[in-house]
Amino acid sequence: MSGVARMRTVVLDCPEPKALAAFYAEVLGWKIAYEEGDEWVTLAGADQVRVGFQRVPDYRPPQWPGSEHPQQFHLDLTVDDMAEAEKRVLALGAVRHEHQPGEDENWTVFLDPAGHPFCLIPSD
Repeated sequence: MSGVARMRTVVLDCPEPKALAAFYAEVLGWKIAYEEGDEWVTLAGADQVRVGFQRVPDYRPPQWPGSEHPQQFHLDLTVDDMAEAEKRVLALGAVRHEHQPGEDENWTVFLDPAGHPFCLIPSD
């Protein structure tokens, strides 16, 4: 059965789209595909998979775990070398989250520079 639509872009709210797009461009090795001033940046990867970054005045980062400002979604990113990937994302401005529910399964939760949770997961 075919779907009604195809996924175009996953969009993250943030205070500074250019800065957060630069972070994910380095993490994913993607290129900037579109910019609209200080309001919007889109990154494009293989097969035109896209992540957009949208400026939101008075942005409040998600809190996880917790529900005052829920995360609503997060990114799971597969990596070949966990130790090297962790070093690189930390150098780019990520923070290792204090709550690590995946330690037994060998995945790690980080916060990007705008506070969105994302996980690094070893490739199979």
